[in-house]
Amino acid sequence: MPGLNFPLRYLLQALLLMLCSTFLSTAQAVTLPAAAVAAQSQQTTAAADTTPPDADEKRAAWAALANILDNEQSRQQLIEQLRKASEPPAAPADPVLTPPEEEEDKTVLQSVTDVSRQFGGEFASRLQTLQRNIVDAPHKPFNQQTFFNAVSHFAMLAAALFAFYWLTRWAASPLYRRMGAWGRRKNSDRTSWLHLPAMIAGAFVIDLLLLALALFVGQILSDNMNGGSRTIAYQQGLFLNAFALIEFFKAILRLMFCQRYPQLRFFHLSDDRAAYWSTRISWLSGLIGYGLLVIVPIVSNQVNVQVGAVINVLVMGLVTVWALYLIFHNRRNIQQELTRLADRSLAFFALFIRAFALVWHWLASAYFIALFLFSLFDPGNSLKFMMSASVRSLAIVAIGALVSGMLTRWINKTIVLSPELRRNYPELQQRVNGWLSAMLKLARVISVFAVTLMLLNAWHLFDLWHWLTVGAGEKLVDILIRIVVILFFSAVGWTLLASLIESRLASDSHGRPMPSARTRTLLTLFRNALAVVISTITIMIVLSEIGVNIAPLLAGAGALGLAVSFGSQTLVKDIITGVFIQFENGMNTGDLVTIGPITGTVERMSIRSVGVRQDTGAYHIIPWSSITTFANFVRGIGSFVANYDVDRREDTDRVNATLQAAVRELLEDKTIRGMVIGEPSFAGLVGLTNQAFTVRVSFTTQPLKQWTVRFALDGMVKKHFDAAGIKVPYQTVQVMQSGNDVAGAAGVQAALPAPE
Repeated sequence: MPGLNFPLRYLLQALLLMLCSTFLSTAQAVTLPAAAVAAQSQQTTAAADTTPPDADEKRAAWAALANILDNEQSRQQLIEQLRKASEPPAAPADPVLTPPEEEEDKTVLQSVTDVSRQFGGEFASRLQTLQRNIVDAPHKPFNQQTFFNAVSHFAMLAAALFAFYWLTRWAASPLYRRMGAWGRRKNSDRTSWLHLPAMIAGAFVIDLLLLALALFVGQILSDNMNGGSRTIAYQQGLFLNAFALIEFFKAILRLMFCQRYPQLRFFHLSDDRAAYWSTRISWLSGLIGYGLLVIVPIVSNQVNVQVGAVINVLVMGLVTVWALYLIFHNRRNIQQELTRLADRSLAFFALFIRAFALVWHWLASAYFIALFLFSLFDPGNSLKFMMSASVRSLAIVAIGALVSGMLTRWINKTIVLSPELRRNYPELQQRVNGWLSAMLKLARVISVFAVTLMLLNAWHLFDLWHWLTVGAGEKLVDILIRIVVILFFSAVGWTLLASLIESRLASDSHGRPMPSARTRTLLTLFRNALAVVISTITIMIVLSEIGVNIAPLLAGAGALGLAVSFGSQTLVKDIITGVFIQFENGMNTGDLVTIGPITGTVERMSIRSVGVRQDTGAYHIIPWSSITTFANFVRGIGSFVANYDVDRREDTDRVNATLQAAVRELLEDKTIRGMVIGEPSFAGLVGLTNQAFTVRVSFTTQPLKQWTVRFALDGMVKKHFDAAGIKVPYQTVQVMQSGNDVAGAAGVQAALPAPE
């Protein structure tokens, strides 16, 4: 360099190399502009080479050294390292035990204040660094010949690469159309819903392969079109990196909007809207990518660092303003499109889509504002981080949506068991489908939780790997696995036992008889008790797995049980009485019983009470302990005795013959005959009064059929008595009169007709 002798120049170069390696390897490095970072890389390469550095490399090295020495923190670190290097090695000292410092307990407000102060100070430091880079950066002489030479080689490479990439994509366009047409045809036939997504994914893979081919050709062109200059080769390398990043993002845009091939478009979006958003987002990505990754570094290196920093601010300011305008200008349209998409989606996805429709514009605005702020401090790395996080977020959301969609489709499906299994275990199919649906819903919730954690990890807001391997996530996952296993075995045990009980309760149309009412009642009570026992044990085990000490619960339950046993003697009496009545087969569900003054049908039986429904509709709950005696009308047979009163003046033999004729005609009805057991018993004349005598007939019937037979018999007897002219007794009134008659009194008896 002019003005410096030979040893001093290489001494400064060695000092610069040591300084760069130190600050690149420590976590407390100061963020430099893109031009400084580029100059450091060039200087490192030049120092490793045996050839002397050229003038451009020397100027870049001096500019980077000036930027490092200009920063107070880096300058102090350099001074400390040089002093430590000059000191002789110290003798090993005796170890000194230092008690740990006690951490001060801070309130939540103090912790928030400390975090805000830390980030605020870091932000202010970044702003000061940016201001120094713009104002105090060293000026460089502008070499017009070098600049236009680099521009010409750069333009030739860019034109050749864009032309080649466009031709390859144009040649592949017929393949895209055929893939889209085939996928749509298969999707319209409803033969399989995977054909269209497979074609869309295949088109995206082909697009990436074409991009990789273009980058390979671009690297070959760069090796032959750099004019032998390392600076031009470096600038062309910047362009190739930016081209790869931007075109990869545009490939994702084509996957989402697919402007030229609507048949490969996954979303229901019109061609105009797809073209609108695809064009504008492509322009935004190109302006951001080529501006920050190509133009700003080249201008900073070839022209001036100050100009590069100003261009960086202008480009990102323009991009941010344009993006915010597009967001808020189309806010309502996109919200309406998302709402319509939610109406067409499954209920599970509709909830998330509607929530996203309400806040999407705020999320997009925060995205571009964060990109603007990050690009001011670290133009190259910030863009790579934002685009990498965006791509990973899209991939995570897509995979999560695919998994959740498959789980949702499986939830709506049912497992159909064989007819034999459904006949032997009538509730097994419904119970298996219920448990399977619950497990799939749990898996869907876990997938949503996993997607949320991975999104936070993609944006470096949460260290997922550390949380899973070292932090609380490892314990949480272990607990969740244990709980799922416990619930699984509990569900399997309950399903098997309940199915076995229900198989005994079910009748078989192929010959297996219906179990008795007593058996049904006992098995139902046993099933309910089994459900209580399994649920209690499962809850206790789950509580112990999540860290709840169940010993106090068990001790408290024992004490509570002892207290309840003293205070609930009636309840215990109800249970014991109910158990003995069931074992004695006293009554069962469906029996007609009389308990005290209540006569009705037994509808429900539990371990504490019995529910009886009267014919008036009233429902009575009667504790077992209050039952002293009861009558059951459904035990073996039913019977009744029919008495008929006729006028005393009628002939007894004729009345008995008429009654027997009525009974014979009644028994000719096959329905009535099927209800009668054996033959009726005629008792003849069983009662005699002044006005009437009584004839009797008795029947033995099937249980609960006595009233049906009795009502039919009354109708038939009335029919025969009317036909035979047999009269019922009349009600009489005797009137006593007094006078001076010879008899002294005369009795007059008047006959009154019997009430009808």
